[in-house]
Amino acid sequence: MTLSNIPPLVTVFGGSGFVGRHVVRALARRGYRIRVAVRRPDLAGFLLPLGNVGQISLVQANLRYRASVDAAVQGASHVVNCVGVLFEAGRNTFDATQDFGARAVAEAARAVGAKLVHISAIGADVKSESLYARSKGRGEKAVFDTLPDAIVLRPSVVFGPEDQFFNKFAEMARFSPVLPLVGGGETVFQPVYVTDLAEAVAGAIDGKVEGGKVYEIGGPDVLTFRACLEIMLKQINRKRTLLPLPFGVASLIGSVASLVPFIQPPLTADQVILLKSDNVVSDAAGNEGRTLQAFGIEPTSVEAILPSYIVRYRPQGQFSRGLA
Repeated sequence: MTLSNIPPLVTVFGGSGFVGRHVVRALARRGYRIRVAVRRPDLAGFLLPLGNVGQISLVQANLRYRASVDAAVQGASHVVNCVGVLFEAGRNTFDATQDFGARAVAEAARAVGAKLVHISAIGADVKSESLYARSKGRGEKAVFDTLPDAIVLRPSVVFGPEDQFFNKFAEMARFSPVLPLVGGGETVFQPVYVTDLAEAVAGAIDGKVEGGKVYEIGGPDVLTFRACLEIMLKQINRKRTLLPLPFGVASLIGSVASLVPFIQPPLTADQVILLKSDNVVSDAAGNEGRTLQAFGIEPTSVEAILPSYIVRYRPQGQFSRGLA
């Protein structure tokens, strides 16, 4: 193989996470060389079989330490930032990972002349009351201030085998006779299949869409929080009471839960703020074609995929018959 035939190198930050691992798989299938930049490479070996021998490499990087970020992008033609946190823990705050970290990745990419694909979230807004959404908004601003031709993807709730949405509530349903409906369960989502999101990232690197734009990524179903839980309960063959929980009460519970050290809180006060707003693709993005369709991707429905991984929460696994 001559130097001119060597596939381009893509550095993926956060490649061992839920979304990141699917991005790595999508890029590997296209033949790219992939450098996965993660805090714990020793725990990311499961990514290596996703590609051919030597196609995927692992390096240590932490967005809070700029030198490691700069080193991780050396020689890369494209950079993907999948790093994000749903709740703050220790030094991994929203600002450190989703604002400061996003700027660090963008500046490192600019320094080596690499193109950037940045994964944000629907609802990102520098003026949001939510710390999470505000940091996502600042991260987007930092990205475009640094690289005006960057591509930003804003997904709605992402679902798939390792998700923290359907899996979390299905696990709760194993032990609790009641599931909470924060704010009455009327918040609307547009869940997107993680493989579709990963294909959009790979498509952006392939050059399928214009840079300098924000693309909003949602699935074909627009569902209320209540409908999401009802679909999940049907798939795991369990009957549970759905209990409306006022925002104020939910916020109090979230604040108390966040004080317990060393565990992932089931709900935080900041997440309650997020649930006060619908999480769907905007009319502007739809009208301007800044959606999955821009990548030539037909979105996958929740009910087409959910049974493939939620089965383990049934009373007797896949052998359950009828409602418990």
